[in-house]
Amino acid sequence: MSPTLVSVLAADDLSAFGKDPWWLVIVKAVLIFLVLVLLTLFNIWWERRVVARMQHRIGPNVNGPFGLLQSLADGVKLALKEDIIPKAADKVVFLLAPVIAVVPAFVTFSVIPFGPENVGLPFTDRTTPLQLTDMPVAVLFVMAIASVGIYGIVLGGWSSGSTYSLLGGLRSSAQMISYEVAMGLALVAVFLYAGSMSTSEIVEAQDDLWFGLILVPSFVIYVIAMVGETNRAPFDLPEAEGELVGGFHTEYSSLKFALFFLAEYINMATVSALATTLFLGGWHAPFWIDEIWAGANEGYVPLIWFFGKVLFFVFFFIWLRGSLPRLRYDQFMAFGWKRLIPIALVWIIAVATIRTISLDGDGIDRRYLLIGIGVLVVAFLLLFFFGEEREDADEAPAPAPTPGGFPVPAMPAGGPVRGAAAPLTFDTPISSPAPAGAGKEAHADG
Repeated sequence: MSPTLVSVLAADDLSAFGKDPWWLVIVKAVLIFLVLVLLTLFNIWWERRVVARMQHRIGPNVNGPFGLLQSLADGVKLALKEDIIPKAADKVVFLLAPVIAVVPAFVTFSVIPFGPENVGLPFTDRTTPLQLTDMPVAVLFVMAIASVGIYGIVLGGWSSGSTYSLLGGLRSSAQMISYEVAMGLALVAVFLYAGSMSTSEIVEAQDDLWFGLILVPSFVIYVIAMVGETNRAPFDLPEAEGELVGGFHTEYSSLKFALFFLAEYINMATVSALATTLFLGGWHAPFWIDEIWAGANEGYVPLIWFFGKVLFFVFFFIWLRGSLPRLRYDQFMAFGWKRLIPIALVWIIAVATIRTISLDGDGIDRRYLLIGIGVLVVAFLLLFFFGEEREDADEAPAPAPTPGGFPVPAMPAGGPVRGAAAPLTFDTPISSPAPAGAGKEAHADG
C-alpha cells in the first residue's frame, strides 16, 4: 500500500463507531431492514401514481387511503401464487439466486450515514451515530457488495434452463461490467477532494459545499451509470419483454419473483442513497438552511433532508421510465465503453492535476489551468463527434432483402393463404381402431 493511501486512511476519524452495545446494533439493523421494506412499498406505489399522471391515468386509488396499500396487496398476491419450478432448472441454484440478489441490496445500507454521529437515544443518556457502522474503505465496500448481487441475476438466468433467461442474465453481467467501471471512475474525483473513502468523512467534507456542484462531470457520469447499474428504464435491457419475454426472471413466480422485484427497488434506493452521500451532502440541510436555523443539522432532523434527497433521485428514476424509450443493446454498450469511460478518465486526470497544483504548486494561476483543461475537454469531445461521423461513413450499406432469404421468409408455394388454415388430414380415420404397431410406424415415418 502506498504511503499516501496509508496517511489518508489513518486520517479517518472513526472513533464514534464500534462502541454500541449488541442490542443497539440489532435494533439499528432491524430498523434499516424495516425502513427499506416500507420504502420499497412506497416507491412502487409512487411510481405507479407518477407514471399514471404522466399518461393521463388515475393509478392505484382503491386499497387504502390514496391507494397506499396497493403495494401490500400486490405482495400478498405474489405470496399466494403457485410456486413453479421448471423441469429443466437446476433446483438448488434456482432457489438460491433470488436470495443472492436481495441480500447484498440490504447489506449495502449498513455504511450509509442517515444523520450525525452524536444523536441521543430517547429515554436514555446514551448517544450514538445515525449509522450502523463505518470503515475507512466504506465506499469500496458498497461497490463490492453491490457487485455480488449481480451473481443472483446471472445464476437465476442460467439455472432456469431457458434460452431467454440465459440471454437476460448474460446481458445483465455485461451491462454491470460496462457501467460499474464508469461508476467507479466517477467516484475517484470524490475521493481526491474528500481525502477519504469513509462515507461519514465524505459527508463531513461537504459541510460547506456539495461535491455535486464542484464535480459536475463526476455527478452526471455517476447518475447515468447508476441507472444502467440498476437495470432500470431506459437501460432495462436484461428484462426487455419485446426481445426476451421477461429476461432473467422469465421462469420465476410467487415469492422468488417477489425477491427479484424487491432487490431491484432496494438497489434503486441504494444508489440513490450513495449519490446523496457522495454528491449532495448526505444528511446536511439543503440550500444552506442551517445558516438560518441552527438546529437543521442536529438530532433527528437530518433524517428529513436525507430521505428527501433520496426520494428526489427515486423520482428521477420514475421520470426516466415514463419519458424515454428503451435503447438498443449495441447502442447502450457502445455508449458505456466509448463515451462514459473515456470522459471519466479525462476528467480524473483534470481533477488530479487541479488538486496537485492547489495543494503543492505555488505561483501558478489557476485561471490559466482551468482554461487549458477546458480546451482539452472540448477537443476531446470534438474527436468523439468526428470519430462517430467517420464510423458512419465507413459502414457499408446493408444489402437489400431478397425474397425467400433472411430476413424475409419464403412465401408459400401457392401464394398467401387467406382465411382459416387448411384442415388436418390423416391416413387412418380417427374413428376406426388402428392396427397394432401402426402408431410406431407412423411415428417413424414422421
